[in-house]
Amino acid sequence: MRVVVTRPAAQAQTWVDALQARGFDAVALALIEIGPPPDIAPLVRAWSRIDSYRAAMFVSANAVRGFFAERAGTNFAPRAWATGPGTRKALEEAGIASAQIDSPGADARQFDSETLWPIVRPQCAGGGRVLLVRGGDGRDWLEQKLVETGMEVETVAAYSRRRPAWSAHDEEVAAAAKDGAWLFSSSEAIANLRALLPRQDWRFIFSTPRVACWRQKAAIPRPRWPPMLVAAGMPISSPVIFSGAAGCIRPSMTTRRCRPIGFM
Repeated sequence: MRVVVTRPAAQAQTWVDALQARGFDAVALALIEIGPPPDIAPLVRAWSRIDSYRAAMFVSANAVRGFFAERAGTNFAPRAWATGPGTRKALEEAGIASAQIDSPGADARQFDSETLWPIVRPQCAGGGRVLLVRGGDGRDWLEQKLVETGMEVETVAAYSRRRPAWSAHDEEVAAAAKDGAWLFSSSEAIANLRALLPRQDWRFIFSTPRVACWRQKAAIPRPRWPPMLVAAGMPISSPVIFSGAAGCIRPSMTTRRCRPIGFM
C-alpha cells in the first residue's frame, strides 16, 4: 500500500524510511513548507534577555533550529521544554544538555502539549516568565495553562509555515496516491491538502487523535480498509484511519470533545 508522508521536507525522510522498512510503499510529499520568520528582530530581542526566562518551550525541531540560528554565542540558561523526541534531539544537537531538557518519555502515548504539561507544571510554582518558540500562529492551550498558574508568557516566531507550490512531479506523486493513504501529523497540512486537491477522494491516516479531530465534522464513515499501519518504532502515537473526500474537511476550533473513530 502506498502511504504519502506529508510532513515538511526536512522531517519526512525519517518517516518514509521507517514505513518502507515495514513493507509500505512510502513517499514524501510536503504539505507544509518551512521558511524563515517574517522578522528576526523578535528573536534577537528574546536572545538578549534569555536569562530572564524560567523556561523556553519549543513546539518542533523547526522551532529549535530557527531559534538557535540567532544564538550568536549567547549562553542558553533556561529549562528547555520539548513536546517530543524529534524536538528533544534538535535541542541536543544545538548543544543543550539532556539534563536541561524536559519532554515526554520515548514511550509516551502522545507527544503534545497535553502530555508535556504534567511534566513541567511543577516548575511554574512561584511565577516567572516562559518563552514559547513556534512558527507564527499556533495552539494556545499550553499558553492558557501557564497563565492560569501565574506565569508570564511571551511568544516568538522562529520560522514561517506556508502552503507549498507543487511542481509537476509533486502532482504526479499525488495522483499516484489515489489508492493509497495520506499520513497527517498536522491539522494545517489537512487544510493545505483541501486547497491543493479540493475535489479528490482520499484515505487518511492521522498520527494522533488531536489531528484526527480536525476531520471529525466531515461525517466520515468507518474505514473502508482494515487498520494496517503498525507504528512500532515510529514517532506516531495512536494512529487513526479515515476515508473521505478532501473537499469535505471542516477544521474545528474545538478539538477536546472530538472522538475519532478507527483507532489502530
